[in-house]
Formats: sequence, structure tokens, C-alpha cells
Amino acid sequence: MDHRMLDKNSQKEVASLFTSVFTSSEGEKEGKLIGDLASELSSSADNQEIICIGAYEEGTIVGAIFFTRLRFDDPVKVYMLAPVAVSTSHQGKGIGRALIKYGLNELKNSSVAVVITYGDPSFYSKVGFQPLSESVIQAPLKLSMPEGWLGQSLTEEPITTISERPTCVKEFNSSVYW
Repeated sequence: MDHRMLDKNSQKEVASLFTSVFTSSEGEKEGKLIGDLASELSSSADNQEIICIGAYEEGTIVGAIFFTRLRFDDPVKVYMLAPVAVSTSHQGKGIGRALIKYGLNELKNSSVAVVITYGDPSFYSKVGFQPLSESVIQAPLKLSMPEGWLGQSLTEEPITTISERPTCVKEFNSSVYW
């Protein structure tokens, strides 16, 4: 498996992957929503505010993941992991976990302190994420499923409380994702 940082030149293949995966698992409406989100995110990928990492097998993309910056007045570096997709024909092979671990390692090497995600606790707990109270770190917008707000420290220190609500990249600034 080849992992690589992607840029806007990968927009079409990334959008197609996310559309296909989410249509298969969640239906056409969700597939279009997340496919469009992946398209917007990948068109703005700059490896600073928006990081996209792809997993390739024999030159074909089989998985992708995004990490986007959450901004606070506090100088702590926090990123959000979302969304992630693995092609349906490659699911169950550990590609998603490997992508997440690869991405977390890249962020740790870039002095990122905390990574947040908003998803299935049973899946993300397998890669070190734990439930995170909004009294510690708030979501950028109101959460519809607070139990899915999860975090992981990338330092030796526990996640510290940040009292302000962060801002997210413009692509996530819609209640439909929260």
C-alpha cells in the first residue's frame, strides 16, 4: 500500500471515491453530499489548512482521508479528521486504520497537539480516539450526535480545555455535517 499526500490535482478521483463509498453505504443523497464535500475539500487541499492523504494499490486510489485545521485564539494546533473512505471492494483489509495511523503520524511530526473526529465511537476507538466532552473542546457548530465527538492527544499530555468555540474550514461550515 502506497500512502501519499494529495493536492487539488486529485480532486476528481477523490470525489469519485467518496461518492461511490457513501452511496453504497448510506444511499444516493448521502453519497452526493459527502462526494461534493470531498470535491470541495480536495480542490482546496494545501497541506496546511486542508490535508488529504490517499492510499493507492497498483496505482489506483483505494482510500482517502482528510484532516482540516480547527482554529482557536489559543495557539494549540488542532485538526479534525473527516471524512474518510475506503473503496467497498477493499473494506475490511485494515486500509482505513492504516490511513488514519499514517495521517496521525504525519500530524504528530508537524507538532499537531490534538486531533478531533466526529464519527462512530466503536470504529474510531480502535485507533486511539476517546469520547470528548464539549466542555473540553467545543465543536465549531452544534452537534446532532454529541456521543460522536472524539479526540486524541498526539503529545504525551492529556487534551487540555480550550474555552472558546473553534472555527473550521469553510467547507465544513454548514450544520448539515454536524
